[in-house]
Amino acid sequence: MAVPDDAARHRRVEGQAPSVDRFDPVYGRNFLAFAVPTIMGEVRRHFRDNTWAVRVPRRTKDLQQLLGPATETLTHRLGRAPRARELAAELDADLIEITNALIARNAYQATPIDATTSSENDSAPPSLLDRLGTEDPRYGLVEDFLAVQPLIAALPDRERLVLNMRFFEFRTQAEIAQHLGISQMQVSRILSKTLSTLREQVSCD
Repeated sequence: MAVPDDAARHRRVEGQAPSVDRFDPVYGRNFLAFAVPTIMGEVRRHFRDNTWAVRVPRRTKDLQQLLGPATETLTHRLGRAPRARELAAELDADLIEITNALIARNAYQATPIDATTSSENDSAPPSLLDRLGTEDPRYGLVEDFLAVQPLIAALPDRERLVLNMRFFEFRTQAEIAQHLGISQMQVSRILSKTLSTLREQVSCD
């Protein structure tokens, strides 16, 4: 049997032929010694590429797989959990890449928001969905602000300035009066009239 040259071997690997076709008894190994690491590599690639809940770059996935062994090695060596910078040095990787890989662990498996944790008692704790199900009353404030915003913009300059100083800059009526050179009573009347006008306009809409 003719021994294939290096170029031929390279072409066969580059062509991604099936594993059984890439086995060559000329190398002096039995098929089992070739098949086991090949199959394990395919299994690892499958889990790397198809089992993440969120799409993660391949480089990050590869580093994430190396973090476990590197962390164990450094923990034995240092007597403590390694820092991200030490993991980067151990794996000869950029610190940002290691940080992204550490964060990516959270993306491997997503927890449904309606899932509950198991409990020995019948009274299971509420799910995240149950805790998120309440209505935030501040949404109403946002709606009110969006409704009144164009009405405030249409006010005369002095009324708009007094309203802004009172409710957005939180100044007292006395401070507003001093700033505008008018009496506190005038400020009170301007505020009362302006608020009544806005209330009527919103009610009409």
